[in-house]
Amino acid sequence: MKWMRKTFNELSKEELYNLLKLRVSIFVVEQECPYPEIDGRDEDSLHIWIEENEEIVAYCRIVPPVTEEEHYAIGRVLVVKEKRGDGYARQIMNRAISILRDEMKVDHIWLHGQEHLRQFYGSFGFEEVSEVYLEDGIPHVDMLMKVE
Repeated sequence: MKWMRKTFNELSKEELYNLLKLRVSIFVVEQECPYPEIDGRDEDSLHIWIEENEEIVAYCRIVPPVTEEEHYAIGRVLVVKEKRGDGYARQIMNRAISILRDEMKVDHIWLHGQEHLRQFYGSFGFEEVSEVYLEDGIPHVDMLMKVE
């Protein structure tokens, strides 16, 4: 297992291609949800992923706030289908939270998660701050974690 962490400018063309291809294959194709996956936030984000045998098995990005009233967010959390249930989602979330807490010294972390994962995200200390709502046909909930 190999941890990777890069800003947009540090990503090679191949890494960027592989990350975007994986995100589209899961969030657009697998979930049958046509939406603009490439949202213009990748350039500002820190990209974190786990590789096994030089293949990406888990990924997320840390997205900075746009305004002073917003918080840093963890987004695009994914684990490839063959590795789900093996603890990779917990590992990638723990790594992102520790970067935000220990290095970036944030006091809150935002998460815009799919509704069926709210208990998983709640296990890290995220609390629901919105009602469940549909986005692109998928139930979502906004969650916020106060960093201790």
